[in-house]
Amino acid sequence: MRPSTTAPLIALLICTLLLGACSRYTLYDNAISWERSGAGLEASTVEVDDMTIAYLSNETPVDGETIVLIHGFGANKDNWTRLARELSDEFNIYAIDLPGHGDSSKSLDLGYRFEDQVRHLSRILDNLDIDEAHMMGNSMGGAITALYAATHPEQIRSAVLFDPAGIFEYDSELVDLVMEGDNPLIPSKEGDFKRLIDFALEKKPFVPWPIYDVMEEKAIANREVNEVIFAAIRDTGYEPDFRDAITRIRAPVLVVWGKEDRVINYRNADIFVDRIPDARMVLLDDVGHAPMVEVPEESAQLFREFLAETR
Repeated sequence: MRPSTTAPLIALLICTLLLGACSRYTLYDNAISWERSGAGLEASTVEVDDMTIAYLSNETPVDGETIVLIHGFGANKDNWTRLARELSDEFNIYAIDLPGHGDSSKSLDLGYRFEDQVRHLSRILDNLDIDEAHMMGNSMGGAITALYAATHPEQIRSAVLFDPAGIFEYDSELVDLVMEGDNPLIPSKEGDFKRLIDFALEKKPFVPWPIYDVMEEKAIANREVNEVIFAAIRDTGYEPDFRDAITRIRAPVLVVWGKEDRVINYRNADIFVDRIPDARMVLLDDVGHAPMVEVPEESAQLFREFLAETR
């Protein structure tokens, strides 16, 4: 397990500020690089057909199994660095920027329904020579992980679904807002990103200035593709195909859900566990929509215990 990088990160930012002549983007890049390095990860890209796909992986590969990490809607590969810091000494980590997100290609006509994204991910993993892995996904990434495990059972050793999308039997605060024409997950103006963080996370990790400012600018710049992706996935949770598909999962599955999730109601966890043949569930008090961000150490420990039980 790697030590916390919060104190060195603060020191780095203070030194950079004192030296002056650094833009907010330089500070942002330095902070992100520090987080990645503290997790033992480095950034790379791979060309997949007509797409450029960005990802994080171990700076130094280890003699261990592989974990593929799939972020949620509007998020990116760096959502996983604090969880990866707990696991990269034991596992080879691949945190993927899905098409339309992060530093990957953002074509508007690529196709972003869950089944489309499973096909994109299959090609990405093939290009990375990953033929067998544990897979974790959050929110939209959780739905993609579940559907990938159902579609490619021979590749998935186990799956962890953090507050997954795909089933909306029980409505949430987000559903009510979207029905009113207000989507807090798609920032469009100054102040919207802080609202998104407050809405999605119950336990907000320390993030120094100017990280949120730059993240807000990036999110606003991605508004058009985010609207396309959200439109592609918003209604799939009410369709029977996804629920039928996950009954075909053969790998052991752990469903982890924050009980303060305002994006997707935690009671939908029961449907996942009922439909997936070998699934178990953990509900977390005082945690919101992204346990791997809010409680990374606990999330990593849950994964270790889950593996021990399944083995």
